[in-house]
Amino acid sequence: MKTSERIEYFRSFEAKSLRSRSFLTQVSDRLTNFCGSTSFLIFHLVFFSSWIGINTGIIRIYHVFDPFPFGLLTMIVSLEAIFLSIFILVSQNRSSYVSTIRDEVHLGVNLIAEKEITKILKLLAEIRREMGITKADPELDKMLERIDTAYLERAITEQLKRADKPLVEQLLRDLTVAVPHSNGLSAQDVIKGDKKNEKEPEKPTSHHNS
Repeated sequence: MKTSERIEYFRSFEAKSLRSRSFLTQVSDRLTNFCGSTSFLIFHLVFFSSWIGINTGIIRIYHVFDPFPFGLLTMIVSLEAIFLSIFILVSQNRSSYVSTIRDEVHLGVNLIAEKEITKILKLLAEIRREMGITKADPELDKMLERIDTAYLERAITEQLKRADKPLVEQLLRDLTVAVPHSNGLSAQDVIKGDKKNEKEPEKPTSHHNS
């Protein structure tokens, strides 16, 4: 495949994902791009400065309509944050969906390429035998085996499970590092001792007059 054809393929793939967007998704993408721009930051700086300046009396070009603590401004900012969060989530969902499709396509292409490379290696091994080369090549024999994708998936899943430790175990581990050991006691022993003291309160001592 020529370079121009590869570029056209990638362009058409991205264009297809853009053309399939709904109206809400297009609006979300445009708003997300605008919210991450310098113009959006400057607009808010000017807007908030003007609002606070007018309603605190610093700027006297208009009468005070939202005195401190600026209840109307708080409501406007809260509504803006809610709607912006929704639009950003919609845009992120589309991007995540496109990324998932792209990853699946890459995986399929890689599996096909692995199958083709294995076939080429088998042909080379047959040519090698026809040429009378009998020297053993363990590395080539290993390459002739197909990759077990199920094994790779299981191995990666197991690694992720081992890395994602439970919250309690992670907390105890952090406490073990943070809490200094006293008298050879670890953080787990200290916690167990505190719980035991809570369950077994000290009995009051009685004083007898002599």
